[in-house]
Amino acid sequence: METGIHNTSEIGRLKRVMLHRPGGELENLMPEYLERLLFDDIPYLREAQREHDAFADCLRGQGVEVVYLTDLVVESITDDTVRQDLLRQFLAESGVEDQRTRDRLEEYLGEMPDREMVAAMMAGVRKSQLRDRGGSLGDYLSAAEDEYPFAVDPLPNLYFTRDPFATIGTGVSIHKMHTATRNRETLFGKFIFAHHPVYRNAPQWYDRGETTSLEGGDILVLSPKVLAVGISQRTREDSIDTLAQTVLSQSKTFRKVLAFNIPKTRSFMHLDTVFTMVDYDKFTVHPNILSSITVFVMELDENGKMQIRQEDGRLEDILKEHLELDSVTLIPCGRGSEIDAAREQWSDGSNTLAIAPGEVVVYSRNYVTNRSLEEAGVRIHVIPSAELSRGRGGPRCMSMPLWRDDP
Repeated sequence: METGIHNTSEIGRLKRVMLHRPGGELENLMPEYLERLLFDDIPYLREAQREHDAFADCLRGQGVEVVYLTDLVVESITDDTVRQDLLRQFLAESGVEDQRTRDRLEEYLGEMPDREMVAAMMAGVRKSQLRDRGGSLGDYLSAAEDEYPFAVDPLPNLYFTRDPFATIGTGVSIHKMHTATRNRETLFGKFIFAHHPVYRNAPQWYDRGETTSLEGGDILVLSPKVLAVGISQRTREDSIDTLAQTVLSQSKTFRKVLAFNIPKTRSFMHLDTVFTMVDYDKFTVHPNILSSITVFVMELDENGKMQIRQEDGRLEDILKEHLELDSVTLIPCGRGSEIDAAREQWSDGSNTLAIAPGEVVVYSRNYVTNRSLEEAGVRIHVIPSAELSRGRGGPRCMSMPLWRDDP
């Protein structure tokens, strides 16, 4: 059965990718609430959109079909029942406890055309937008009971489409995010993979209703047989147990899961900030993990029972062993310089997006790391990054491959 998804490697020729063009959600960022919304800064929307369009054009120029999250959600609203279900679940997860406000929101969003409704769900709803529609004195008093300006929070992290779900083989994992702020993003993935005419038949390896967190930045498809997952600040070991059992028992190709134990800090937020694959035998890497790392190798025995063994050693040796390579080249962010590495790691110098073996998309600002990539024989496509990088995510974070050719 056609699932619309094929992703068996980080480096297979990219054919179709899902992006989210930043929208009104970035204009609903305020300094007082950045921590609540998991942002460090406020990008200038118009420039961020210009940079994002350059990213999409770069991909199209290399033969990649670009599809957008908003379009896929709108195309998933196949009838009034689906629309009502989406609206009902969105409101249920919006954190709105006041019934009067919830009723106003349902009316406000429900009257919009599908595309406008989805955009408003993503951007968030200001209390002033509800007041502007008139109403009773009670509506005004209800909205004024606290000083918080939003009826529903914005979703500013949406342009990092890598995290809410991941494509693995011919299936998808829809994630339970580490924070409530980002968990609402996965609702859109739920509806795409339940109702979209192209993607609704994809098997699901993980469900957003699980109790422990799993995020897409921690998932690297190293080969058709080997899946890597980070035990990180935002992905728990129980989640990896569940994902590994399902993928290894139900997918057609995967034979082992490598669970990398990485530091539980913001600078090592996800596995793809620690290393990314750029060619069959080349990887970008955070210089602080060059010495030693712990990996748990997860495989099913002939009876379908999970077997786990611990390996400690250099990342280079671990990758050589499990990918059956004679040698591996690790390309450190910032050429290994303490200062350059720290600066470029902050703007995701290791977070490259491979569009084919030995061919990657990178941020212009990470020029030290980019030079190292070129010296290692990697072809780079450079995109502008002054505003997009303020969200603390790179080209890999901003892209969700839906279809890659086999490597």
